[in-house]
Amino acid sequence: MTGLVLANVRIPGYAALYSVHISDGRVAGFGADAESPVAARVIDAGGRCLLPGLWDEHVHMTQWALHANRMDLSGAVNAQDAAAVVRSSMPGADPAVTAVGVGFRDALWPDTPSLALLDEATGSQPTALVSHDLHSVWLNTAAARRYAVHVDASGLLREDPAFALTREMGRLPDAVVDAWVAGAARAAAARGVVGVVDFEMTWNRDPWLRRIAGGFDALRVDAGVYPADLERAAAEGMRTGQEVDGGKGLLRVGPLKVLIDGALNTRTAYCVDPYPFGGHGLLTVEPEELLALLERARATGFLPAVHAIGDAANQVALDAFERAGIGGRIEHAQFVRREDLARFGSLGVLASVQPVHALDDRDAAETNWPGRTDRAFPLRSLLDAGASLLLGSDAPVAPLDPWAAMAAATARARDDGRGPWHPQEAITRGQALLASSRGRSQVRVGDPADLVLLDADPLAAPDAVFAAMPVAATLVAGRFTYDGGLA
Repeated sequence: MTGLVLANVRIPGYAALYSVHISDGRVAGFGADAESPVAARVIDAGGRCLLPGLWDEHVHMTQWALHANRMDLSGAVNAQDAAAVVRSSMPGADPAVTAVGVGFRDALWPDTPSLALLDEATGSQPTALVSHDLHSVWLNTAAARRYAVHVDASGLLREDPAFALTREMGRLPDAVVDAWVAGAARAAAARGVVGVVDFEMTWNRDPWLRRIAGGFDALRVDAGVYPADLERAAAEGMRTGQEVDGGKGLLRVGPLKVLIDGALNTRTAYCVDPYPFGGHGLLTVEPEELLALLERARATGFLPAVHAIGDAANQVALDAFERAGIGGRIEHAQFVRREDLARFGSLGVLASVQPVHALDDRDAAETNWPGRTDRAFPLRSLLDAGASLLLGSDAPVAPLDPWAAMAAATARARDDGRGPWHPQEAITRGQALLASSRGRSQVRVGDPADLVLLDADPLAAPDAVFAAMPVAATLVAGRFTYDGGLA
């Protein structure tokens, strides 16, 4: 039997150095008295900090991989600027291939997207620009014609039509997409990530089986299911948490994802207070329909994960969980009424949150609801009310980097001179780490050897170091998925 010993590791909060013994993919023991496997490989960790490996609890993995290979519009300050970025990218473009841009944020633009503006910038080159929240797509006439969709003078598709088009544009050769996904996963492993919950909006099990069969081994993956595929999944005996045959121990069935409202940038999040130009956003699943889905999830063994961004949507979701008598997750929980905070804990509903969104959406929230944003991203209040947090990125909406998420949760600020946003809602680093490691506060005997070695103590490092935490190595089941030179 072979194994691994990580010698001279430091556990955050403790002064002593330890040796950690790993065998059969699990932590077998600590210290010199632990029984080392025969022919164990010994690696001197040099006093580095050892933590449980990190999870990103909400990603769209294919979209994140595609994002890195598309035009970046995140810096555009208005519609004219976005069109100029696209225009500058046109030379050499192939009219047979759709030009795709990502990351535009039009909620605060002084002007608005229009079909005419994008047509003028792109001509006959089919062009589609996906917003940073993925809930809208700005098309030119050539792209609308190619994909046989109708757009009005704005050139915008929103919500379900936008999702459908985004999926269609992602239909590239499997070999291309899988290579990009593998690269994105390796980059995540280099940030200490050992697993992701993938909410890609498709039948997600089979692409992951194909990737794993092809050699993918950088991460564990919980692959989500959407309502359109629930009966298929149930008929095949799938249920949340089940290890998938052929997944080599890396692939499990994830939650049932149900979207019931939109997003803040697209002004479709379903909110108690009206938007400045009227309306409360969109409730895309009626309460009785949501109740029926949650009851069906309970009957088929699926954990529901309900997308709810607006405070009115969160109220609807919590009401449905209570009526169905089932726990689960609310994805995002960006705006929550004070009277609903304690319901998360009492109903057994986890708050799956993406703290970087608080910094990205700060200005949009203040513009839409000035003086009423104390209910925005209420992380501390959720914990104080008895809720449990899960941290993630919603990549590509924010980067797949748990340290960025934890820094946003603990500092509530960027280095832009404006100071923290609602600092009373910041959580501690210990709480952020717990919410990023599936409740594993420390490495313990018997745990899967899903581990991360850090060059700095995450409980004591300066804010800037914490946000860009130097990772020395990452292991999944005792196997190095990232080696920064340590091994």
